Amino acid sequence: MLALALIASRVDYCNSILYRVPAVHVRPLQLVLNAAARFVVKKRRFDHITATIRDELHWLPVRQRITYKLCWLVYKCLHLMAPIYLSEMCVPVSNIATRERLRSATRGDLAVPTAKTTSYGLRTFSAAGPSCWNSLHADIRGLPSINQFCCRLKTELFRQGYAGALPS
Repeated sequence: MLALALIASRVDYCNSILYRVPAVHVRPLQLVLNAAARFVVKKRRFDHITATIRDELHWLPVRQRITYKLCWLVYKCLHLMAPIYLSEMCVPVSNIATRERLRSATRGDLAVPTAKTTSYGLRTFSAAGPSCWNSLHADIRGLPSINQFCCRLKTELFRQGYAGALPS
């Protein structure tokens, strides 16, 4: 528990900045998470760890952890459990007068602001959060409690992260 608390908190720090970064920048974080998992389950340095992380520890890969934290924060923003300055960045399309009749407004999508720079602008919370939220299924977005939301979101991201590795 101590290893998870110390290491995962550092891996999860500033997740929106890591959204949509090239794999070369995410890989070192995944290696740190793998090393922590080896330490927790007392495996040797070169032992394969993916199955252990998936089956025993139930940890998400780093890319999915980033998506999880962003969606979790957006959920909190939409349900008034986050600071106001963050909540103001999550604007439903239906609240925008010129877009209220669009299909995205009826689906409950959030407005993704246009970015001035393609490399950094899309990774800010104001763009990354709504974009992650819009990629979720409607049945996950509409869950009434945060516990149900987190559980279903983790299950979905777990399925995505280990798509080719899950046993049948």
